[in-house]
Amino acid sequence: AAAGRMEEEDEDGGRAAAGSATAASGRFVRCLYAVGFLDLFGVSMVVPLMNLHIKSLGASHTVAGIIGSLYGIMQLFSSTFVGCWSDIVGKRCSLLACILLSALGYFLLGTSTTVFLFALSRVPVGIFKHTLSISKALLSDLVSDRDRPLVMGRFNAASSVGFILGPVVGGYLTELEGGFYQTSFICASIFLLNAGLVWMLPWSEENTGNKQHQQGNKGTGSFSAKANPDLHLKSASNGAVASSSLFQSPWTQLATVLKRIKGIACSDLWDIFLVRFLMSVAILLYYSNFSLALEERFGVKPLFAGYLLSYSSALGVLAGFLLGPITRLYQHNTYRILLHSSTLTCTLILLYASALSIWMVILSSTFLAFSTTIGRTCIIDLELTIGGNEASGTLLGVGQSVTSVGRIIAPLLAGIAQEFSPCGPPSLGVGLALVAILIMNANKQKYCSHGNVKLKNQ
Repeated sequence: AAAGRMEEEDEDGGRAAAGSATAASGRFVRCLYAVGFLDLFGVSMVVPLMNLHIKSLGASHTVAGIIGSLYGIMQLFSSTFVGCWSDIVGKRCSLLACILLSALGYFLLGTSTTVFLFALSRVPVGIFKHTLSISKALLSDLVSDRDRPLVMGRFNAASSVGFILGPVVGGYLTELEGGFYQTSFICASIFLLNAGLVWMLPWSEENTGNKQHQQGNKGTGSFSAKANPDLHLKSASNGAVASSSLFQSPWTQLATVLKRIKGIACSDLWDIFLVRFLMSVAILLYYSNFSLALEERFGVKPLFAGYLLSYSSALGVLAGFLLGPITRLYQHNTYRILLHSSTLTCTLILLYASALSIWMVILSSTFLAFSTTIGRTCIIDLELTIGGNEASGTLLGVGQSVTSVGRIIAPLLAGIAQEFSPCGPPSLGVGLALVAILIMNANKQKYCSHGNVKLKNQ
């Protein structure tokens, strides 16, 4: 009888520990949702007004374009390095550093009274504005593999809400005297608020919750912590490495970063990144010259195109909240969700390219908002599933670099294709999406096995 009571007490203690871990994870994840919302809310207040401001400083269209391209190039090369650096020194330290340096950039933007100061203000933002990628890497470390698409979808939805509300507030503020400078200072203040939020996150509580959950049974909450003991041991060892790496010399950290990047380059992940690249370019080709194409094909005004894009953004937020039911419907098979969403995206781009009326365009935009949002979340989940969570920051950083290459190439391809026909860019996008689908089918066995593809340096 005494032994029976002891077993019951152990079971109750295990359930209590699992519940405590789930509650700690839930609080942590909800705080990160707020971080994502504030991040894009602040950025979207300023970004739509930047071209108007630099032209008011006397810059030509060419100079404005060069500064915009330099920002994209800095993002391209820095995303992989910053993502890998976050794996070395720890997510908390790297996230705080990126937020504070981004705040510095937007503060300098608020003091930019010349074109040189404007260009200078874009340097810290171009190098360190990877806060969302590090937040996603942190989320992937906190939740189980089954919960990851759901949590990522909600994080993207929260960020998208900020991106929808920000331009409205920024447009109102810019009507005031010195509105752009006020908006930039408010954006910098929002980033400082975000840094304070990250600093006050329950890091110690989360670590305690994870240890308790390791000792207890598997939790059943929507934010269950990872229950695999091996993962906990890796996480603990990674944390110890991160705390010691923070005090290493910059050259030692740089050498470690380069070693990790070499490991990614030599790993068997090229097909996943190629699929991400092709689908990114296909979607960018759909949206490139969108207003001009609608005006040429259907005679609608650019204002209508703006309303249609806002409508699609709002639907993308809704799609983020629907990822939970969708993943349960597919029994958490990320590969199948990605394959079907990519096929739907390809079909919808084809429908837009061959549309005979504006109503077909509205129909394709409606469902494309869902398929692209789901596809973006699934490709990130597949990267982490195949590549392993041990280098989550590095994997997401490389993925961001791949997407940045697409952003550089897509406008050039769109301009060339539109010389032949207003339907040229989306038609080219259909071809690229088909290639991505064929690559996924050719590597079906690897995606479905969910086995880690070990990096060369591990």
